[in-house]
Amino acid sequence: MGAGELHGRKPEQDAIAELLAGARAGTSSSLVLRGEPGIGKTALLDHAAAAAGDMRLVRGTGVEFEAELPFSGLQMLLRPALGSLAALPGPQRAALEAAFGLGPADGCEPMLVGLAVLSLLTEYADETGLLCLVDDAQWLDRASREVLLFAARRLHAERVVMIFAVRDGEGTFPAPGLPELRLTGLAPAAAAALLDRHPLTPAVRHRLLAEACGNPLALLELPAALAAENGSAFPPGALPLTSRLQLAFHGQVSRMPQASQSLLLVAAADETAELAVILRAAATLGAAIEDLAPAERAGLVLHGDINGTAIRFRHPLIRAAVYQRAPLGQRLAVHRALAAALGPEHADRRAWHLAAAATEADEEVAAALERTAARARERSGHEAAAAAYERAARLTVEPDARAHREALAAEAALEAGDLERARTLGCRAARRLDKSPTVKARVAHVRALADFWQGSYSTAHRLLLDGAELIRDADPARAAVLLIQAVHTSWYLGERQLAATLDLLGALPLDDADPLAPVGRYLVHLDRSRSEQPPPLGDTLAAMRRGGQASDQAIMILCGAALASGQDADAYELAIALAAEHRARGGAGRLPTVLFFVVEGEVFTGRHLDALATASEALGLARDTGQHQWVSQFSSVLAYLDAAKGEEAACRRNAEQGLAGATPGTISPGAPWAHWSLGLLDLGLGRPEAALARFERLTREPMRHHICATRSTPDLVESAVRVGAPERAAEPLARFEWWAGSVRQPWADALVLRCRGLLATDDRAEAFYTAALELHDQDGRALEYARTALLYGEWLRRARRKAEARGPLRDAVEVFDRIGMRPWAERARGELTATGAQDQGPRAGGGMAAGLTPQELQIARLAAQGLSNRDIAAQLFLSHRTVGYHLYKAYPKLGVVSRGELKEFADQLRL
Repeated sequence: MGAGELHGRKPEQDAIAELLAGARAGTSSSLVLRGEPGIGKTALLDHAAAAAGDMRLVRGTGVEFEAELPFSGLQMLLRPALGSLAALPGPQRAALEAAFGLGPADGCEPMLVGLAVLSLLTEYADETGLLCLVDDAQWLDRASREVLLFAARRLHAERVVMIFAVRDGEGTFPAPGLPELRLTGLAPAAAAALLDRHPLTPAVRHRLLAEACGNPLALLELPAALAAENGSAFPPGALPLTSRLQLAFHGQVSRMPQASQSLLLVAAADETAELAVILRAAATLGAAIEDLAPAERAGLVLHGDINGTAIRFRHPLIRAAVYQRAPLGQRLAVHRALAAALGPEHADRRAWHLAAAATEADEEVAAALERTAARARERSGHEAAAAAYERAARLTVEPDARAHREALAAEAALEAGDLERARTLGCRAARRLDKSPTVKARVAHVRALADFWQGSYSTAHRLLLDGAELIRDADPARAAVLLIQAVHTSWYLGERQLAATLDLLGALPLDDADPLAPVGRYLVHLDRSRSEQPPPLGDTLAAMRRGGQASDQAIMILCGAALASGQDADAYELAIALAAEHRARGGAGRLPTVLFFVVEGEVFTGRHLDALATASEALGLARDTGQHQWVSQFSSVLAYLDAAKGEEAACRRNAEQGLAGATPGTISPGAPWAHWSLGLLDLGLGRPEAALARFERLTREPMRHHICATRSTPDLVESAVRVGAPERAAEPLARFEWWAGSVRQPWADALVLRCRGLLATDDRAEAFYTAALELHDQDGRALEYARTALLYGEWLRRARRKAEARGPLRDAVEVFDRIGMRPWAERARGELTATGAQDQGPRAGGGMAAGLTPQELQIARLAAQGLSNRDIAAQLFLSHRTVGYHLYKAYPKLGVVSRGELKEFADQLRL
């Protein structure tokens, strides 16, 4: 149906019109159309293309066979836009060229390709706007799907509309966060109007309306099939609608001359629809270009592009019907013909066609597929690599070689995020292995990570320990990799499991020159039974680098361990450096992990405005890249910031997100931060009993060794004192004092002194408070200074030393107001009023930056440093037009009109 012939789809047409109008006005949007085959998704895409007017258009279609070739769907879609590649920043251009096989593959970050796609769409949209249409998106290769969804989620002000059509029941196209529109059958009047073009008897008409259930394709195609078979094509209700449609197309194909059927079969088996390749292969089967004419006259195929160099089937069900109706022998012959028609430049496609033609094990084809898999992996096409390794394994005779390829397939599936497939392949490889401990350990590592990322921490931990034991003596360096990962899994299981894992790591016979040796020596200090202070983080990093290139995973775990060991400044400096590296190379997928350490450093030092910007960015990236663990963690950190401001509804909403995803016997990743947040909320709002219950949960397994359990201890002590039960703080404070003694940091000693001041029942409290304030002053943590000053001021007022209380209370009010901690400011202001001081009223917190959204704040800060819109876009994984939009919104809030003025206020954009 053409754009003007749609029946019964006015709501859907209106929705598309609204998207296009938004693009013309300067905004971007996306939409996922879902529905059964033939329901009208393609017709709506045709309508959108016709309605786009002078907007630019790119259009692509997923093909079942494409899933084995990374970025094939993306390349077909973006072919018209490749002329704008030169406008992209160098790293993005190189990443996209590598993905398309136009440049060297260097294993770039997958999401750098996503950012490059976003930038390319922005450039190609120009001032007229761009409509991007993807039909049968469920069949896109995973690499194409992920980068297109990443780009779609980060659209804002580029004048781009992206519409994906997805068929129900075949393939998958999860698109959380994108708006969806589900197509259902046409209303009876619209369905009847479609049948008016066919001369039908009342009985046949009634039957079609009943069985088509408003499916437009069925209403258009089944009348012809019934007429061709004298009305008896299908017994009523005997087959599902999709199967009846395919049979209808079977009949149309069967009426074609044999040579035409052969040519159609070649076209159906070829994933690119390239006419030149199809004709070369068809020639070996006795078919030529002239044999396409009957299929064109019957409307089975269309010329697919403006140059007439491709073949496109009128509907995907026709393609499926052509391929599925062909006998197996014909399909094998077609794949052999296509393999022969492809030259060395198409080695990957050729390997897959050879595999499709293989009827038994074939080492030559298996080796070709293994090479294809390695190339896909280099281009970050991990799902395609997994498929190629798995098929290569099936074509392999020798058991050990087969197990090795299955292990490679499992690793690639894990890298693709396909956890179930990774576990299945890993288990299959493990069953075949009886000789190689090294490969067994690799397989155990894959299976463990798959279990860990699905929340099965105990199973993952056991697999890691078993894998490390297999190779402990033969390959201690590899065993260290597994045990360092096991430190991470044990973190979620409890203090006893952590200590046992650290003992195993400490006992490994590692060579001092191995880069993991200093990591192990540092991590063992996480065991609370050790009293000595860990070595400085900088010394450990230097020793690692002398030993060679350590993995990102080891450095990340080291960063987290440094925070657990109280080396906040060093850990923060390392995390900032790692974040800069990931931004520079487009590592959007790995950035949330690093930003978690960044945000912890910002929270611990009371830089809440910085923490809000960091956590908001990281939460968006985690959602856009499907990292549920970090969605949980950053939601909980945002809950903490909400709690500090006294925003109860937002705090509970974010904490609920952080607590989601727990499994029997395990906690959710964000649980420790969520409990701390809810406790701080209750404490700030004057509900100390509820707060104490929250904090006490953190003192029990499996959370008692977590950073949040340690750092929340001063809050627990304050809650216990406020409810008149100081004895409930005794054991947690003893643990905290031991930890502070091992940390040997002024701020930690100051917190111990604050707690002792709270618990003191005599005049010694004053000495504790004043000593704590002196240490806070040295360390520069304004928030902790304010918390102690508030408690000291309250103590002075209760001691009837009102004049002396006013100084610390005013200090506390100033900090709480500046940070925006309303409940704490109100409490301090109430105490100040009780001393007889005049209430000056609340002051707006956050300075100039208070009115900015977290994203506006980030962008304004980077612009104030002199970065261009394109530089900022590359750092924040946005388009340069979105950056410009947010700057335009930020200027009036800051009272500036230009970038030059913004630079003058750089310091005021920070706390």
